[in-house]
Amino acid sequence: MTTTLRPAGPEDRRDDGGRARTYEVCVNSRPVGRISLATDARLGLSAGRITDLRIDERDRHRGRATVAALAAEEVLRGWGCRRISVDVPATAEVALRLAAALGYTEHSRRMLKELTTPPGLPAGSADRPLGAAEYPDWLAAAHAYYVDVQVANGMSRERAEHCSAEDHRRLLPDGPASAHQSLRVLTHEGADVGTVWTTTYHPDRPGGYVMDVRVAPEHRGCGHGRTLMLVAERETLAAGRTVLGLNVYADNPQARGLYETLGHRPTEYTLRKLLL
Repeated sequence: MTTTLRPAGPEDRRDDGGRARTYEVCVNSRPVGRISLATDARLGLSAGRITDLRIDERDRHRGRATVAALAAEEVLRGWGCRRISVDVPATAEVALRLAAALGYTEHSRRMLKELTTPPGLPAGSADRPLGAAEYPDWLAAAHAYYVDVQVANGMSRERAEHCSAEDHRRLLPDGPASAHQSLRVLTHEGADVGTVWTTTYHPDRPGGYVMDVRVAPEHRGCGHGRTLMLVAERETLAAGRTVLGLNVYADNPQARGLYETLGHRPTEYTLRKLLL
């Protein structure tokens, strides 16, 4: 039997050169599922994504998804993509095993914690709002951190600069007074030791979401990162939300370990593979 991809409709072309198309997965011309591909809107035209892959139940466990995923790589190579990514729910064990077998590795994971009671802070620690006079310096540092992280994870510096500016402008139009945003400073025994930005509005992410958490270099290694996460929990509950989410990259096992000890569990993995 021969498994092939057959276009299910016209290709979608964006003004910026982005592309997307859905294909039927066929066995001897018989449709057995669908796969949707697109260039990555954030990383640019050299990065492709599998946005959806479904095999009909009666045709599962016969290697159809494996062949479809390999065929998708050829399509994306033809589009000029040099890497491919896919988001897989943490509960989709079969899909995770398939991705691993095909050479995908974890790039990042989204994690979630259900909240009940506002936690207390350690002795000597307190939090306060980020002041308007402090905001420009905080924003400059947040922008630089965002750009460095995205460049380290494969985004061009030019694109990272643009995405950072757009994201901060969209979410923080009024600085620390922006609606649905919490910018807090952690103090310990009178000294400012770190900041945390928590948003309680995001269409694709229910509850609160940690956008940025940073401990001042001279105060690292003292447990303040954990305390900042407790501040984020308190801010989320104060906004009437009962779950807190975040994203952590695979090359930051220390942060991942912290989130796990605080009770965060993975909900989705972003997996990537280079297209040689």
